[in-house]
Amino acid sequence: MSTLGTHDPPRTERVAILQSNYIPWKGVFDMIARVDRFVFHDDLQYTKGDWRNRNRIKTPQGTQWLTIPCGSSEKRLICEVELRDSRWQRQHFDRLRQNYARTPHFERYRPWLEDVYLGTTWTNLSELNQTLTRRIATELLGFDHVTFDDSRRFGLTSHKAERVIDLLEAAGASHYLSGPAARDYLDESAFAARGIALEWMDYDGYPEYEQPHPPFDHAVTVLDLLFCVGNSAMDHLRRGARSRA
Repeated sequence: MSTLGTHDPPRTERVAILQSNYIPWKGVFDMIARVDRFVFHDDLQYTKGDWRNRNRIKTPQGTQWLTIPCGSSEKRLICEVELRDSRWQRQHFDRLRQNYARTPHFERYRPWLEDVYLGTTWTNLSELNQTLTRRIATELLGFDHVTFDDSRRFGLTSHKAERVIDLLEAAGASHYLSGPAARDYLDESAFAARGIALEWMDYDGYPEYEQPHPPFDHAVTVLDLLFCVGNSAMDHLRRGARSRA
């Protein structure tokens, strides 16, 4: 059922919804750049072996995972995942430094990394992921147009596709920008019936850049892009994928 009342203002925002990821790949930030409101959907079941607590970096031995230890239990929501041992923070900082110290822009971002990994003790996975995504978007990529939101504040009780539509209505969405994988299970007519236009991200077309430890790999943390190209990072997103209705 719709959460909007008859006297609510018209919906005008382009909205994306995503479970939070650890230092996400550039495609997430391309999506953020294309919307007015980005909603973290972390009051969902935690899934192990996913992007919630890990991402990939380039190393001389190939692409490798940076993984936050947080246990394997799936009987909890993403927002309930506690981080009880902070030793991983120094380890992740050291691995980023060791593998990217010779990239053109690593030193520029080193103080930021030190603040994140050495200056703060993280105790909750969702808080960590959401904070880093917001900070990368605003502080490192310069986004000043997007509002970040959290699904928990809406108190939703619906499930699956209906929950997505209810969340979009509550967030004031006129357009929903979805990842392409959702084409397999989202019913476009259900969104149209509620007055929400459905659009799809297309992640094809990102240009390569001079990346350490070839061969080139797009599926790594956005920090790889920042360390390698610095202020030109947004150019690599704008020249790449586009949303499609």
